[in-house]
Formats: sequence, structure tokens, C-alpha cells
Amino acid sequence: MKKGVLILNHEQIQHKIKRIAYQVYESNLKEKEIVLAGISKNGYEFAQRLKSWLEEISPLKISLCEVNIDKKDPLGKITTSLEKADYQDKSVILTDDVLNSGTTLIYGVKHFLEVPLKQFKTAVLVDRNHKKYPVKADFKGISLSTSIHETVTLTFEEGNNKAELF
Repeated sequence: MKKGVLILNHEQIQHKIKRIAYQVYESNLKEKEIVLAGISKNGYEFAQRLKSWLEEISPLKISLCEVNIDKKDPLGKITTSLEKADYQDKSVILTDDVLNSGTTLIYGVKHFLEVPLKQFKTAVLVDRNHKKYPVKADFKGISLSTSIHETVTLTFEEGNNKAELF
């Protein structure tokens, strides 16, 4: 198995998530409730960890929503664990672990724009700066300039989170 270069260790990831939680709270000071919509698998895992920090530092009511997008066919059906009425007229933050080309994030954004929202933002742990679409992360842990042939893998394991470059 190919060994990656460690970009972020467990403590650094914890620190980044906590910092992003404070930024999310600051941008939602007037809100009573927000929705963290995590893109299935690691984006949802990131949303869960972000929710834990937000509950610790703020009085916000936080709803979690899992967003299922086929990354190989992002034009296909996108489903969410919440009904549209559950996030309508609310502040929504779409989360993913790594922002690569922007394809997954842009189609995720498109899905949420089908209903009126109070505010919409995006959060990622790693922004790779290789975008095909004009999408940006409002909140990000780290920005990396990598080659197009490199990949960033985020692993969430209890007590051993890590981000690696391959």
C-alpha cells in the first residue's frame, strides 16, 4: 500500500474543526437554528464533528442532514435525510471533507437552491485549489496547492483522524 504524506494529524484536524465551528457560529449569531448538511461519508462525518463543537460553544439548535450524491454521476438524483420543508428558510452549511474540482459541492449547492433559504454557506477541511466550477468554501481548514495527479484522503477514526496527500 502506498504511503501518503501527512498533511494534518489528529490534533490539527480537531483544531481546524473547532476554529470552523467558531466561524460558523459568528456568521449565524442572529439565528436560532442552523442545518449542517454533510455530503455522504466523510462530509457527513465532518458535519457531525462540527455539530459537537457548535453545541459546546453556542446556544444554536443544530440539525444534521446527510446529502447523498453519486460522485461519478452528480447530475443524478440527490437525496437528503431531511425533507425540504425541514431546511426551508433556514441557514444551511453544506460540508465536505475535501474540495477537489468542485463538482460534488456545486451539484450539492444546486440541490439546496430548489427551496428558499435564509443563508447558504459551504465548509471543507481541505481546499485543493483545483476547481472546474466557480465554487468556493466559505469556511476551510487548510488550502493546498497540489498537482492535478495528487489526491488528498481524509480518514476519520476515533482518536486517529488524519489527512494525507498521495
